[in-house]
Amino acid sequence: MSGAGRYHLLLTSEGRAVQHGWWSNEAVARDKCWRWIGSVGTVATPRVTLTDEETSTVLTSWPETS
Repeated sequence: MSGAGRYHLLLTSEGRAVQHGWWSNEAVARDKCWRWIGSVGTVATPRVTLTDEETSTVLTSWPETS
């Protein structure tokens, strides 16, 4: 886990990481997650994932998988 925070946010394009960040506050990380989703624009095949690095739990991902 990064020393910067427990909650890891990752944006990928066509399976490649293009942006990521860590936050110690879950509410802040979730807010950032929704902001990233709203700003992907023309990113090819975007995927946004928010993970609790302490428990390895994916808290949310977009787009949702069926």
